[in-house]
Amino acid sequence: MQLFFSEINDNKVIFSADEKKHLTKVLRKQEGDIISVIDGKGYLYSTKINSLDKNSSLIEIIKKEKKKKRHNYHLHIGIAPTKNISRFEWFLEKATEIGIDEITPIICNRSERKKINIQRCNRILISSIKQSLKFYKPKLNVPSNFSDFINEKLEGDKLIAHCLKTEKNKINKSNQKKYIILIGPEGDFTENEITNALKNGFKATTLGNSRLRTETAGIIAAHSVNLQFQ
Repeated sequence: MQLFFSEINDNKVIFSADEKKHLTKVLRKQEGDIISVIDGKGYLYSTKINSLDKNSSLIEIIKKEKKKKRHNYHLHIGIAPTKNISRFEWFLEKATEIGIDEITPIICNRSERKKINIQRCNRILISSIKQSLKFYKPKLNVPSNFSDFINEKLEGDKLIAHCLKTEKNKINKSNQKKYIILIGPEGDFTENEITNALKNGFKATTLGNSRLRTETAGIIAAHSVNLQFQ
């Protein structure tokens, strides 16, 4: 199955310029072709191309089907954007393939990057759900300061992965099936940040014995949660 992404407003398919170009210039789709469209909100649409050009398009919705998520848990990762943005983008892509529901870029004391291109990151998420045949696009929040994030009302198992030699537990199966996991910048969280997180109900977790890059730690966290529900 080949998937295309579109916002659906008032039962109308609205392709982005990039998606429309891919349909017409790369795949050479024509009038009368049947294509599968997702909206990132769990719906799969069977549609027919009635007209398609660079200025306008008319796509008829033939069938609408609600799809289940491929994972039966809710994972929210708060992660510090990496100095090399391509590594953060790699995390977005791979975490989406594994299974993630929400991502918040967190700005920490040792963060080397404090801004990201939300629009570009969302395009990466869309590309990843299409490639991995998923129907739900992870929610990408605007960057949040670490202190603001840990003080939010967050429901689920709240975990922080850090490098200090303290008592830590592995990621276990949550009765609530909800996780909030914090992943720090390359220089790790500061001791003060870790202390404040613990005071706000987070628990220290281990991702193994190796010292990991930020994006690798994020992927291992996503995979560790996924394994609990296989």
